[in-house]
Amino acid sequence: MRTLLVLWLAPLAIFWSWYFLSLNDVSDLVFSRALHDHVFGIYGEMLGIDPAEIPPMIAKALVVDSVILGAIIAFRRRRRIAAWWRQRGAAEPVA
Repeated sequence: MRTLLVLWLAPLAIFWSWYFLSLNDVSDLVFSRALHDHVFGIYGEMLGIDPAEIPPMIAKALVVDSVILGAIIAFRRRRRIAAWWRQRGAAEPVA
């Protein structure tokens, strides 16, 4: 499970780190605004959309994918979650 989370979070962290660093023009080459604009210009040309629309589309897709991944993990651990929920409910006094 940890491997799955690492393999899920590592590319996200790398992409969003690059995105925000290059958006703010942090360095001369990899994190430059020129490369940022060029990369999204290429993607926009390939997709036939405005390059400014691509980052929100990526963010929405990552939210949907994260929800799906969370649902899969919750389904695999449903017995532990149900036991925790019952234990939590029994421990709390009803007002």
